[in-house]
Amino acid sequence: MKDSFINEQCNEKNSKWADCIKRESPIYQRNNDIRNDFERDYTRILHCQAYRRLKHKTQVFFAPHNDHICTRMEHVGHVASVSGTIAKYLGLDSQLTSAIALGHDIGHAPFGHHREDCLNRLLGQKEGKNAPKKFWHERNSLFFADYIETLQDPNGYEKTLNLTYAVRDGFICHCGEIDQQGLKPRNESIDLYSMKRPGFIPPFTWEGCVVKIADKIAFLGRDLEDARLYHILDMTGYRELREIVGSTLGFAKKGTHALRSGRAVNTTVLINDLIVDLCEQSSPEKGLCFSDEYFKFLIELKKFSFTHIYKHWRLEEFQIYADNIIKTIYRTLLKTQIYAQNGRLNQFLKYYPKLFQTFEDWLIKYTNYKLYSLDKHDFVDRKSILKYNTSEVFDIFNNESFEKCIIEYISGMTDDFAIQVYNEIITF
Repeated sequence: MKDSFINEQCNEKNSKWADCIKRESPIYQRNNDIRNDFERDYTRILHCQAYRRLKHKTQVFFAPHNDHICTRMEHVGHVASVSGTIAKYLGLDSQLTSAIALGHDIGHAPFGHHREDCLNRLLGQKEGKNAPKKFWHERNSLFFADYIETLQDPNGYEKTLNLTYAVRDGFICHCGEIDQQGLKPRNESIDLYSMKRPGFIPPFTWEGCVVKIADKIAFLGRDLEDARLYHILDMTGYRELREIVGSTLGFAKKGTHALRSGRAVNTTVLINDLIVDLCEQSSPEKGLCFSDEYFKFLIELKKFSFTHIYKHWRLEEFQIYADNIIKTIYRTLLKTQIYAQNGRLNQFLKYYPKLFQTFEDWLIKYTNYKLYSLDKHDFVDRKSILKYNTSEVFDIFNNESFEKCIIEYISGMTDDFAIQVYNEIITF
């Protein structure tokens, strides 16, 4: 019901408020700033480079040449729209949901979800259903916000985003893959890096819970539309989709038309109806939930999407190609460790200019790498020259840390840039 969560809103009256707006360190203040904490977080995310790169990162279809196919940047915009609508109607803080939604995927690897598995294997991920992941994009979004992404302060020094706890918590807890009814926030403010796997610990705020559900609404709706544009669905698929809609929701009886002319998916209608149902069914007592019919529809729609879209043979063929790209870049950079330790990365990567320039910049900014100057016959610490007020996140003299350094560098790549670097490596 409208404003039914007004007393749960993340504001000064909420008992969680002090924890929600806490930052790892005090942030500089402006005398003429008219924004609150969550609005500042929103704009800090908006201006960071990881957010900009989302426009060339995969949502479902890899490195699309069709300008109208959803990319990761458009997806986070959809999540912001869906979560903002829900939050505003229920009486929650839409500024907090917008900040979480905008940045929730800044740690996503290139080529989509399947490349997480590839990065895990490269890190020596242990087999087994219950083995904790070493790389998962929800945690990596938090890691990028805390250690990688920087903005200039008023003095020109590069400093990390330093976001509020509520926003950072929303990043790591946003996993929409788990099917839940009656989602409620947890009560405790915990060490966010103590989480060992995605999806099993609820967010700290109701607003974070809204983004978690909005993520699923957004991607299930839009992925169907893109699959139609690329002719991924055949007549059997459309027939099964009509059966799902008819058996779970009976759209014809309700007067809505998620499927038009038996084939085209009307994304806006589908998303609108899911939002309305969630708003009508949810309450602080029951939690965020759908009606039984719409919850069943969501589950069946997700199953359908995995069978007919995400596991389509064309996507699986590209995944083989994408895996080879990631592995080739990783193996190439793994060979550079001794050169990095000696400050002479150029000796190994001089024939790969794109890779050399960006990886050396990465090492300068986030590691104890020092460039060896032939003119001065000594090591030069360029970090201080470039005003990088960042900690040494990785140690190039430690094998495990250097491997992690490479993985994080690769995870920040766009699809297009990874392909360019791969071609640079294999072209003679």
